[in-house]
Amino acid sequence: MNDHALYLIPVLLGETTVSKVIPPYNIGVVSRLRYFIVEDVRSARRFLKKCNPQIDIDALTFFELNKHTDKKEIASYLTPMKKGESIGVISEAGCPAIADPGADVVAIAQQKGYKVVPLVGPSSLLMAIMASGFNGQSFAFHGYLPINAGERAIKLKQYENRAYSEDQTQLFIETPYRNQKLAEDILQHCKPQTQLCIAINISCDDEYIVTRNIRTWKGKLPDMHKKPTVFLIYKGY
Repeated sequence: MNDHALYLIPVLLGETTVSKVIPPYNIGVVSRLRYFIVEDVRSARRFLKKCNPQIDIDALTFFELNKHTDKKEIASYLTPMKKGESIGVISEAGCPAIADPGADVVAIAQQKGYKVVPLVGPSSLLMAIMASGFNGQSFAFHGYLPINAGERAIKLKQYENRAYSEDQTQLFIETPYRNQKLAEDILQHCKPQTQLCIAINISCDDEYIVTRNIRTWKGKLPDMHKKPTVFLIYKGY
C-alpha cells in the first residue's frame, strides 16, 4: 500500500455474513490499514473483526466522525496521510459518504489532492432501485422527509409530481422506528395508481422488496418497525 489513499469501505447492511456482500479484495485492504475514520467506533471494530478475526484491533487508531463531531476537527483526521499512511472510512451501514457524515472528510481529501478510492460493496439505495422495477436512468434520493405532518405531506406530493412529470424514481428513508408511520402517510397522500416499492433489510436473510401500487398496498403493509427500509415511488400506469 505504498500508494497511500483514503479508502471508502462499504460495510454490512445488517446481520449478513461478510462473504455474501464484501469482496475478498476489501478484506485485504482493511487488514493492512492502521487508521480509520468511523461513524461509530464500537460497530466499526466489530465489522473489522468479522472481516478478519486476526486483526489486532488495539493496534488501530480510530477517529470518530458523526453528527456530534466538531467540523473544525475533521481535517486533522487526515494528518496520517501527510506521512504517507492510508486511511479507511467506515459508515454505520452500507457505503460511506452516501447519506453519511463521511462525505465531509472525503471533500477535504479531494481539496487537498489526496487519492480517494471507493471500494465495491452493498448500497441499499442502488440495490433497492435495481429490484424495484422503476426507472434506473433517472432517480433522486431525498434522505429523510420532514417530521412535521403538514410539511411531510407537501414533500410527498412534490416528489410524486416529479415521478410523473420527470419520469423519475423518488427515494427516501426514515428513522427505523418511524417507518410504519411514513408508509401510512404515503398511502394517505399519494394517488391510488402511484407505485410504491418497500425495500426492507436489503441483503439480509429476511430481505423483503415488493412493488405494488398504492391502492393494492392499503391494508397490506408489512411490518417494518425498527428495520432499515428504503421507500421508492414512481409514476403509475
